[in-house]
Amino acid sequence: MVNDGDYVAIFNSIHRVMQAEKLLKERRLRILLIPAPRALKSDCGLALRYGDADRAEVEGALAGERLLPEEIYVKKEGKFVRCEGTEE
Repeated sequence: MVNDGDYVAIFNSIHRVMQAEKLLKERRLRILLIPAPRALKSDCGLALRYGDADRAEVEGALAGERLLPEEIYVKKEGKFVRCEGTEE
């Protein structure tokens, strides 16, 4: 479900992840609401997945609406690596 190079945004509540999904879909950005990967801690059990090509636009839109995720990970060589500076 998550390929190498994909980003996974983890939120601290179901409400926030649903708000983020709505915002990003309204802007026609290529994101997908997914079950949070088991390897990652998630209070709400859901996450947003997006590709590297969309990263700046996705994260910029979230920042502009004060909907930054609690953490963002990128999958590299089959493992999730936390991106720096993703805590609110």
